[in-house]
Amino acid sequence: MLKNIQIKIVLIFMILGMAILAFLGISFASQLNDISSSLSGVENVSQIIELQLEKTKILTLTSIGVFGVISAIIGAFILKSIIAPMTKLIKHAELIAGNEKTGEKYLSEDKNEVTGITKAFGMIHDELQENLKEVSRQKKQIETILLHMTDGIIAFNIKGEIIHINVAAKELLEISDSEDTFSKIFNKLGMDINMEKIIYLEDMASTEQRIEVGEKTLNLFFAPFKNESELPGGLIVVIQDITGHVKLDTMRTEFVADVSHELKTPITSILGYADTLLEGGCSEEDEKKFLERISTQAKRMSELVSDLLTLSRYDTGMIITEKTEFDLGELVKSVYDSLSFEIEQKHHKAECFVTANVPPVYADRSGIERVVINILTNAIKYTKEGGYIKIYVGFVYNDAYIKIIDNGIGIAEDEIDKVFERFYRVDKARTREMGGTGLGLSIAKEILDKNDSKIDIKSELGKGTEVVIRIPTKQKNDKVNNVTKENL
Repeated sequence: MLKNIQIKIVLIFMILGMAILAFLGISFASQLNDISSSLSGVENVSQIIELQLEKTKILTLTSIGVFGVISAIIGAFILKSIIAPMTKLIKHAELIAGNEKTGEKYLSEDKNEVTGITKAFGMIHDELQENLKEVSRQKKQIETILLHMTDGIIAFNIKGEIIHINVAAKELLEISDSEDTFSKIFNKLGMDINMEKIIYLEDMASTEQRIEVGEKTLNLFFAPFKNESELPGGLIVVIQDITGHVKLDTMRTEFVADVSHELKTPITSILGYADTLLEGGCSEEDEKKFLERISTQAKRMSELVSDLLTLSRYDTGMIITEKTEFDLGELVKSVYDSLSFEIEQKHHKAECFVTANVPPVYADRSGIERVVINILTNAIKYTKEGGYIKIYVGFVYNDAYIKIIDNGIGIAEDEIDKVFERFYRVDKARTREMGGTGLGLSIAKEILDKNDSKIDIKSELGKGTEVVIRIPTKQKNDKVNNVTKENL
């Protein structure tokens, strides 16, 4: 079939060439005849024209012959360089496809000639396959990264249609399947933002915005991208959840304000009493009363500064927790005895129960002692006179526990999670009156976290509070260490 095509190409080429040359020759001869007719009667002109026509015919025939030879050479070249290799390649393909007769005949006739072409096409095929595999691998890597990113990613084309979106973006912006364009998504969020302005006037447009979506605070970055022709191709939006950072900033601001307020109150009181004493004219009894109040406020400031320093040391890791083995029941009884005077002053009915099978615990003894003092002191302070306080020390699930129950003022359910925040007070007026700094439970939580311990609070407003502290025992710690060593 290919040979027939080659013959047809050569014949067409020759016929066209001959037709062109013949046309030129006939046109030239016609012109000479016209000249001859116009010059009839002139001596020897006819002979000159006839001689010229003869030369033109010879030239035309010679040109046709040369053109035919060139056409034949070109046809032979096409046959050898293009048609023949293609024919062999087709035969080779038939062999691969399973045409055994044609394949065997082809291999026996000219097996070596096609080897070079086959190898070349094979190398091209292998290289293309490797390139496709590499592109596919990179595509899967990018898709996996985008899928598992905590930041949201949305890519829009120049028309504002979504061309890629990951799971995080859908969750952060609460996007439904019907919201598939730039305008639908950001109009729903109430954002006045123009996609074209960002893409074409990037220097003049804001590319970062902060929005609120439900209880989340999000930071959005808008970055235009270009296509292969260096023309605007679309827009990429990166969504970051900065809710935690905003809360920390708010807490930091509130903390500074609380510290300032807590320090300002006793300082103002001290200055007021001191100025009154300096003015003189006070009775001895009033002077004593003022000095007592100055001392009380100074002690309160000292406690506040001490607690702030303790929290600061925990935050910066300056406090090194020295864990030792000790008897938790003995420690609780010691704290209970040290606070017996305060218990008697308020006429509380207090009881302390320690079971006999509590194994030694492994923790920072001084830190745990401070936590127990803080919790028991709060129970004494916030339980009305004549109330009851019960203390239990026991053992369950490889943890020793301390349970302190009272029938005091209690805590509202929506405030239980807030009691560990710094300077948070359930009853601020009463806390200040009783000399509290509002940092005791915050410090207790820090200490317990450092000792792999936990604290749980159950309470009902006006009915009392139950606090449970769990501390790992020496046995549990040894088991954990043994498992770690075996894994190593």
